[in-house]
Amino acid sequence: MTSTLIRGGLVVTAAEETHADVLVDHGRVVALFARDTGTDLTPSADRVIDATGKYVIPGGVDAHTHMEMPFGGTYASDTFETGTRAAAWGGTTTIVDFAIQGVGKSLREGLDAWHAKADGRCAVDYGFHMILADVNDRTLKEMDTLVEEGVTSFKLFMAYPGVFYSDDGKILRAMQRAAVNGGLIMMHAENGIAIDVLVEQALAAGKTDPRYHGEVRKALLEAEATHRAIQLSRVAGSPLYVVHVSATEAVEELARARDLGLNVFGETCPQYLFLSTDNLAEPDFEGAKYVCSTPLRPVEHQAALWRGLRTNDLSVVSTDHCPFCFTGQKDLGRGDFSRIPNGLPGVENRMDLLHQAVVDGHITRRRWIELACATPARMFGLHPRKGTIAPGADADIVVYDPRTEQVISAETHHMNVDYSAYEGRRITGRVETVLSRGELVIEGREFVGRAGHGQYQPRGTCQYLL
Repeated sequence: MTSTLIRGGLVVTAAEETHADVLVDHGRVVALFARDTGTDLTPSADRVIDATGKYVIPGGVDAHTHMEMPFGGTYASDTFETGTRAAAWGGTTTIVDFAIQGVGKSLREGLDAWHAKADGRCAVDYGFHMILADVNDRTLKEMDTLVEEGVTSFKLFMAYPGVFYSDDGKILRAMQRAAVNGGLIMMHAENGIAIDVLVEQALAAGKTDPRYHGEVRKALLEAEATHRAIQLSRVAGSPLYVVHVSATEAVEELARARDLGLNVFGETCPQYLFLSTDNLAEPDFEGAKYVCSTPLRPVEHQAALWRGLRTNDLSVVSTDHCPFCFTGQKDLGRGDFSRIPNGLPGVENRMDLLHQAVVDGHITRRRWIELACATPARMFGLHPRKGTIAPGADADIVVYDPRTEQVISAETHHMNVDYSAYEGRRITGRVETVLSRGELVIEGREFVGRAGHGQYQPRGTCQYLL
């Protein structure tokens, strides 16, 4: 394998910023050579990448994606091949997707089905969480086996009755099992039973436009479900990770739990930081592009989310990447907002949008890397291989130009979807070069990777548990 020297850049990790050269060989980081010692100790290599004036950062870890996910009679438009290629373009070198258990089926069947979709097709590395759609004695036992095999996180839904929904008893039983086997419970926290009542009432009143998707999925119902999930996890003695937190009131529930020292963690997504109900209200059905769950909130909620990211009441920024094309998919819900497929594209935009947050003063550079790389790697048992630049770590490295401006657009993005949620947004910063386990994937703004390079990553248990 070709050895690589990345020379002249500012190495930014969650722990420190260092002017150093990075030596890569056999897919791993071999050494860092600080350049402020007065002595040039940097060795030669087969290939030299000039990072002068650039940041050298760990490849991003997106711990929440849905490639090829079935929803509402259609499928997410990105395959594992197109989605991981787009991830690489955006500086993400590892995704953790969700395998789905079918009702009446085993966890193994669901995991095998997702391996069949992904194996041999991914441009970057990948792992799996497991969605529990049918909690019973057999599947509870299967959880133990999956943890031993490296699938160490399990998602449950308080939303979507009749599809993924689990009642409190099933949630408690899964949490009790996780408390024993070391698994991490991930929770979609919305009161789906109450939301369905509000959906029915809205449609009966002729309120069919996309903006009503946000109005019926009320912030208080996200907060109530978040509170309930936290209390159930306390009863079970299990850790809890609440996905796609969008509302001020839900952040407050997480903050209270963390102030008590509980193993409770929160995730938010770029759409909640940069978009709002103003987008859902765009005319001519354009608002359908922004339908996702949890929904976009009024813009005033963004301040609480940024504050939560600074205080670590929110610990991770993932994308919940689940794209559906506007034409032929989102428009299934014309005349009935409840039939609009839920999900937004974003796996290519996350690292850039968070760098814009650095530019705008919301977070620091190191916090950027912590939220997008280091913490998701530790949260989901991928550290020390992923999420950092250190001797022995996988050489998942991004050379990032912090000064180049770009305009986000569907015309230039690489996700397999016909619109951008951030169309026309001007941001500062851009991925220039990407290595995955030491192999070039993006070079000089050209894709030089290949389907099948990405390897499945069995994971350890959460590394943040008290």
